[in-house]
Amino acid sequence: MIKTTLLRLGLVLTLLFALGCKEKADKAGSAAAPSEPVVTKIVVADAKTTHHLNLYVAKELGLFEKKNLDVQIVEVDDNAASRDLVVSGGADVFWSCPTVAIAAIANGAPIKMVSQVKKPCTSVLVVTQKSPIKKLSDLNGKEVAGISPTCEAVISLSAAAKAEGAKFNLQRFAGGPAIAALEGGKVAAAILEEPHVSIAELAGHKVLFPDVSAAIPCRTINASDKFLASNAAALKDFISVVDEANKIILADPTAENIVKIAAKYTGAPEDAIARGNGRLKFQIALDVEGLKKLGDELLKENNIKENPGDKLFAGEFKGITW
Repeated sequence: MIKTTLLRLGLVLTLLFALGCKEKADKAGSAAAPSEPVVTKIVVADAKTTHHLNLYVAKELGLFEKKNLDVQIVEVDDNAASRDLVVSGGADVFWSCPTVAIAAIANGAPIKMVSQVKKPCTSVLVVTQKSPIKKLSDLNGKEVAGISPTCEAVISLSAAAKAEGAKFNLQRFAGGPAIAALEGGKVAAAILEEPHVSIAELAGHKVLFPDVSAAIPCRTINASDKFLASNAAALKDFISVVDEANKIILADPTAENIVKIAAKYTGAPEDAIARGNGRLKFQIALDVEGLKKLGDELLKENNIKENPGDKLFAGEFKGITW
């Protein structure tokens, strides 16, 4: 009986020892097993244009996924709609003309600029070959097509004309309709951006006063305050991916795959894209002083009551993009 009892005790101890070893092995295995990466969803409100090519290249080349970012692009009609979708909470990030973001922030919108998209502004004044306009003063009293009175190119050309004693009347037309209005004689000139500048040039029209907008910072990437507060690290990864896409584009702006990506997203003609892509100097560093000066111009025109100054820029990105 004693032997049987000892035998049973030995079996129990052996079983307990085996179970203990298995538990330790399971724990060790669990600790060693790689955890699933956390994927952050970022919704981008986007009005399609080649100026946002870095977004499209990053998306098409799978660069966002490498940083565990699920970037979803929601198409909207224009910059204002992009801003409104982010302000309402329907999106997290939007690309826009800087004046759209400046005016929104000045009026209390819960957004901040996190990155530049490109510089300089590539919007220029386009006229027909037979146009009598030769100098800025010739714009006096003329009808000029442009997307908005708060567009940075419209502001800069208006200021330059004013310095020469001239004032033109802005007719609000976007890209294609502006070219049609120019060719139909409804306006004497059109303020266009890429790819419509290249489309107009390929049609035989000419560019005037390109130096006027050369020093102006162009589009910015803007994010909601709420998303910044909760996902700053993911947004920094997002901008680092955009910068990677910038380098790919700048290395060869007319590479076949780059042109095709631009055409896929914007529907613009490939020949116009190839002609104008080299003008789009993508960067992420915010032109702080230039953007503040745009704020001053909006203030002069009574479009805003106060220039937000440094309040334009996300504190989370100080030392990174500004």
